[in-house]
This record gives sequence, structure tokens and C-alpha cells, in this order.
Amino acid sequence: MFGKTNHIHFVGIGGIGMSGMAELLHKLDFNVSGSDQNLSERTDSLTEMGLTITEGHSASNINGADVVVYSSAVQLDNPEILSAKAKQLPVIRRAEMLAELLKVKPVSIAIAGTHGKTSTCSMIGEILTVAELSPTMVIGGIVNKFQSNNISGNGDIIVVEADEFDRSFLTLQPTMSIITNLDLEHLDCYENLEDLQGAFAQFANAVPFYGRVGICIDHSNLASIIPQIKRPVVTFGFHKNAEVRATQLHFENNQSKFELLVKGKPQGLLNIHVPGEHNIINALGAATLALELDIPFEIIQAGLDQYAGVKRRFDIKYTTESNIMIVDDYAHHPSEVSATLNAAKSGWSNRIISIFQPHLFTRTRDFYKDFALEFLKSDILIVTNIYSAREKPIKGITAKMIVHEAQRLGHQKVYYIDEQDDIAPQLKEISRANDMIITMGAGNIWRQCERIYEAIIN
Repeated sequence: MFGKTNHIHFVGIGGIGMSGMAELLHKLDFNVSGSDQNLSERTDSLTEMGLTITEGHSASNINGADVVVYSSAVQLDNPEILSAKAKQLPVIRRAEMLAELLKVKPVSIAIAGTHGKTSTCSMIGEILTVAELSPTMVIGGIVNKFQSNNISGNGDIIVVEADEFDRSFLTLQPTMSIITNLDLEHLDCYENLEDLQGAFAQFANAVPFYGRVGICIDHSNLASIIPQIKRPVVTFGFHKNAEVRATQLHFENNQSKFELLVKGKPQGLLNIHVPGEHNIINALGAATLALELDIPFEIIQAGLDQYAGVKRRFDIKYTTESNIMIVDDYAHHPSEVSATLNAAKSGWSNRIISIFQPHLFTRTRDFYKDFALEFLKSDILIVTNIYSAREKPIKGITAKMIVHEAQRLGHQKVYYIDEQDDIAPQLKEISRANDMIITMGAGNIWRQCERIYEAIIN
């Protein structure tokens, strides 16, 4: 596959995208090693599979490597990258390796969009599996059914996530693609919305002339780039002009049902076991791809019905005897917060307690007003400290900005809790029967779910 290249070393292997790619290459019989600043569940899982994982970064970690792959979160002055360059080894970004993996199969599918990529990938993966097409998948979340973020199939199709951060998706040239939505995001990489839209249009035009690009026309930011796309486009959404359309929506608890129309003709009812309109859009994206692959409706129906969700996407972790639900969600953008809270309100009538960990100083700076506005949908809001991830602190930018803005907008029950370990005792005092407690954020807030549960039941 890569000529004489056999030993592949990953710098930052614990990241969700990096770990999935490393696992897939290991399954393809490559010698895979990696390092990360901190070990985690993902690195432990890779070690159990037989990969060599080192905690911390050192020049010696790349000994014997033929190529070094690094994630966007890794700085270029990393000692392993510097050592590889000194040895004149190829040093490539994760996106470049992903682009090479797309060539493994005759048919490659890339899922893009500001939100919903992982869920849509997982749904199309489920449909392809039910269709006995044995797909290969590299995605950005742990699929509950497989307890992994990759599948190594022996069929002719590979499905991957196309991440717009750092413009990395522009290295991909899939045979088919879907764009689920387009919101202003990653202002550390893009100048403005127009710049971001231009990148998505460039991504769409990377498919071959015989390929297909699925576009959700419900999102005006996305629909407006269609004139820039010079490849065959198929539209999906709730909009009356969508070629693949959902109507007759019905929500009850964790069930979402709708009727599928294709060019105005009813195909039948579809059911997914995840809540919210945003998940119906994700299912429409998956169905659009499946239809383009000539998969029968009955298979699409069965695949979506078997879809069991993705870890950290409205993930119901615990339900107490007093019917308090503890839910964990990856929402870290105002649109995602909105979708998650709307899903909770559409399926349940519980009082909602949101616990939000902002992700990145730049995102907090750019969207604190939008976050505060969306959290008006919560009955109670708890905000904790910013998860900085790859960023250094920005003077004057704190999570309290969201708290103060929410209070200014009239929210009556907003709390700022700096230390996460202080959240569970607070919830023991303020929670009551039938509450829905939702932890939200792309950082480590999910670790508090068990502590909250133990505090509430004891």
C-alpha cells in the first residue's frame, strides 16, 4: 500500500481521529507506534491491541519509524517532529495520511459539516453493514455498537470524517461527499464566514465529475455555496425543495420517526433511536448517500433502526430510581448546544439542568453571547472553567463571560463552579425527581457523570 513504508509513528496518538487511523493501520498489518502527552482510555485500548504507546514526547520515540504523522493539536517544535526532520523522514499531517487511506478502496465517502459528522458517518456505516457491504470506517467518535471509532471491512467502500479545522479536509479527494451544515466556526483558521464557505466549496469540488455531493439546504450558509459547486449535487433536508426530504416528524423520548420522500414520492417511515431534529438531518444525509449507492429503502430502514448512537452524543449514562436522567453530550458550539437542548425538550418534559464546560478561549471569546442565549432553554445552568486544549489563555477571557451574559438576558438560575469536583455536591442539593442533567462540552466534563450519579443516589 505504501511501498516499503511499514513503521508508522503517530505524534498525539490519543486524539480521537489519530487513534482511529492508527488502529486501522494496525489492522492492515503496519507496525504502528505513537506517543501522547497523557495516556487515556484510547491509548490504553491501543496498547491492548499490541501498539507501542509512549507517554510524553521524546526524540527517541521515533526510532525505527519510516514516517511520522502528527495531528493539528501538535506544535511543530515537538521533539519527535524535529528529530524526524533531522533524520530526513517524511513528516505528514493526519489529513495527508487520511487522504492516502481513501485510496485503499474503490469508493470513498467523506462526511463534512460544522456539526453532525460523526453521527452521520455512524449511520451510513450501519446501513452499509446491514447491506452486507462490509465498509471500512475512520470516524471521530466511539460508535456504541462497535465500541470503536474505526471498522476494517473487506468491502469496496471507505467512510471517513472530513474535518474543516486547519483546512485539513482540503487534502481529501473522495468519490462521494456529504455536507451536513455550515456555521461560523474555527475563527483561528478562517478569516470570516465567506472564507469558511469558500473552503467548503473547494472541498465539494474535490469529488470527481462522476461523483456526488449531498448538501443540506436547510442551512442558508450551506445552500448559498451550491452555485460554486461544479459537481453533481443532491439536496436533502426538511425544505420543500429538498430532493431527499423528511416529513411527518414525531418525537417521543429517545425515538425520532419521520416519513422519507425522494423527489416528492413517499418511500416509507424511518425510525432512529436518538432524539432531535438534528439527528433526523443526519439520518437524511446517510439515506442520501445510501440511495446514491442504490441501496434499497428496506435496507436503509433496517440500518437506521439498528443505529445505537455514538458515545458522547446525547449519551444517556444513568437513570436513578427517582427518574433523574444523567446525559452526556459533546456540544461545544452554540448551534450544537441549541440542537441538544431542543432534542431534550422535544422528547421529554423534564426540568433541564445544563452543566457546560466551554472549549477553547477563542471560541468562548467569539461566541459567549450566543452560548448564553441558547442556555436560556435550560431551567438551571452551571458553567465551569474553560477547557483550553491546544490554546494558551487569553487575558480577560473566562467562562464567567457566559454566566454574566446569561444573567443579563434574564436567566434566574445560573451558577459558576470553577472546580469540577464541586459540581456533584451542588447537584445533590438542587436536583429533584424527574430532572434531566446534561453535561456538555468537548473537554473532560464527561468524567463528572459518575460522580454526579453517586452524589445523587447517596
